[in-house]
Amino acid sequence: MKKIEDVYKEYANIIYKYVYSLSNNKDIAEEITQETFLIAVENIKKFRGECKVSVWLCQIAKHAFFKYIKKRKLEIPIEEAKELIDEKVLIDEICKKDETDRLLKNIKRLKEPMQSVVKLRLETDFTYKEIGRIFGKNENWAKVVFFRGKEKLKEENKNEQM
Repeated sequence: MKKIEDVYKEYANIIYKYVYSLSNNKDIAEEITQETFLIAVENIKKFRGECKVSVWLCQIAKHAFFKYIKKRKLEIPIEEAKELIDEKVLIDEICKKDETDRLLKNIKRLKEPMQSVVKLRLETDFTYKEIGRIFGKNENWAKVVFFRGKEKLKEENKNEQM
């Protein structure tokens, strides 16, 4: 069995990036990352091993983040995405250098959970199955939500070009 220090070293950066993508705030991302591991340690007996540890930790982080926002009644802006990865179709269509800002604004306009699904798919290595588990849904749900989000982004891009 791994020590908590090893688990932290292996997953802290993933959790931090995920929370930062939600909060666009380094301090909040650090705080929620720490909180995530504290909650994980307290609830380790509840982990059944039905998903990857990273997925379980992201679920904890997501809940901790939304609890944080609710408690403070904050409206946190979504991160201006760093570099969009994978999903070549979306990137090829919209991600010319001068259009990047428009894409980021349009991602911010997506409603939850679509916004988070799109960001998770574009900014992390999570599979659709893992994204579905983060939201307590299945793989197909994540695919459909991502596809619909991608279509909305394409439509917004077309409308803005007119």
